[in-house]
Amino acid sequence: MEVRPDILIIIIVSAIVTALPRVIPMVLLSRVTLTPWLRMWLGAVPAAILAALLATELLVANQRLVGAEAIPTLIAIVPVLVVVAITRSLMGAVIAGILTVSLLRMAW
Repeated sequence: MEVRPDILIIIIVSAIVTALPRVIPMVLLSRVTLTPWLRMWLGAVPAAILAALLATELLVANQRLVGAEAIPTLIAIVPVLVVVAITRSLMGAVIAGILTVSLLRMAW
């Protein structure tokens, strides 16, 4: 199998662009002692970003609020949150969400 040079360059540049925003803050923050409140705030940022992305994905489609067709997906949030709260397992949350949405769509 032959790899075209232009595709290889695209893959390498994509890897660099993906890695830099993750590596640079980690390197810079590893040399600084953070205050406890800043560490706590930074710890909450990923959850806040995930919640914002999830809310827009679940509640907005085609720049409009979703209608009745999204009710099974919205109901599936509850078991997913329960599984996450109890197990802290991403795989468990994914399985709970898939099963709940599947069952609700069959019954809906």
